[in-house]
Amino acid sequence: MLLTSCGVEEKLDAKQKKHVEGKPKKLIIWEEKGKGVALEPAMKSFEQKYGIKVEYKELELSAEMKEKIRLDGPAGTGPDILTLPHDQVGQLALEGMISPIKVNEKTLNAFTKQAVESQKYDSQLYGLPKAIETPIFLYNKKLMKTPPKTMDDLYEFSIKNQKKNQYGFLASWDNLYFANAVLTGMGGYIFERENDRLNPFNIGLNNGGAIKGAAYIQKWYQEGLFPKGIIGENGVSTLEGLFAEGKVASVMSGPWAFQSFKEAGITLGASKLPNLPNGQPMKTFIGVKGWSVNSFSKYKKWSTKLIEHLTNYENAKIRYEKTEEIPPVLAFLNDPLIQQNEKAKAIVEQAKVSQPMPNSPEMNEVWGPMNTALQLIANSKQKPKEALTEAVETIQNQIKANHGN
Repeated sequence: MLLTSCGVEEKLDAKQKKHVEGKPKKLIIWEEKGKGVALEPAMKSFEQKYGIKVEYKELELSAEMKEKIRLDGPAGTGPDILTLPHDQVGQLALEGMISPIKVNEKTLNAFTKQAVESQKYDSQLYGLPKAIETPIFLYNKKLMKTPPKTMDDLYEFSIKNQKKNQYGFLASWDNLYFANAVLTGMGGYIFERENDRLNPFNIGLNNGGAIKGAAYIQKWYQEGLFPKGIIGENGVSTLEGLFAEGKVASVMSGPWAFQSFKEAGITLGASKLPNLPNGQPMKTFIGVKGWSVNSFSKYKKWSTKLIEHLTNYENAKIRYEKTEEIPPVLAFLNDPLIQQNEKAKAIVEQAKVSQPMPNSPEMNEVWGPMNTALQLIANSKQKPKEALTEAVETIQNQIKANHGN
């Protein structure tokens, strides 16, 4: 028995040794275009600490990154880690392109809860967050002295500005990305969260709260507070153009527009979005960029260690200083660099009451029907309940057809 037992143990030891991951000479990162400057100091400190060389390549974040990993990953020519917008995590996890990672609780607790949640799919962790963004309230300080606390106040301000042939506030509420803040804030939801998972077969986009939210949206269009010209495919650029021209006192927008507004000479103010008439905050979508491990990397443990290094406090601070991207590292969010920057602080405050955009593949079936419904509502071609009910039926049918029960 002793001899047999020893033999089994020796075989197990040999098997385990086969699977022990060696130390790589080099790790490769795929980073978003224009953001590599934030990586270089972190790469250098990682190399000094572990003696592993790190290289990076910049790619376009969304489509190029996703399509290239599908080709280069299985071919063995991909990176060890790559950056992704969190809404792609579910699909790439399902396809086996990215690998679950294991980190300790102390590491996870360093980030905001919402940011960590964005990196999970089917209860597994697929990355660590590196930066967040969300729509906020932006205003022209020459046209608005202080930001309103409530949407009721903003409504009254908009009525007064209407008499001056000027818009008090504009938002692209015919687009789910922006309208969700109202629908969810009023009590709607996209997919119900059940046992740490999103249930795509439990949709709350036509419940009582969502219908109230849609009715509130329709009111702004019906009363002429929002022009018809901001409805449709070019609505966001039209809205931002009107604001840049000084014809609008305030807008619901985000960090993607900061530079163009600055170049237009707007004295820009920023704050959390005003509370809705029901007293609840607008629950905007949070977009989270994260780092994930390529499933085909030979060095998953070292890749995970590199991700932990890139997202630690010191390197999060460097990223903000180099790119103005906001890392969701709790200790850094209270740093004077954030708290003394009006726009950065507004994003942080808004993110506290918001939620990550669903990252499950079924979300792809939601955008089209909901945007169609919201445009019908904005144009007063359908009542909110009718438009939302039809949209949810379409979404449910598409999910069943494309994703099964």
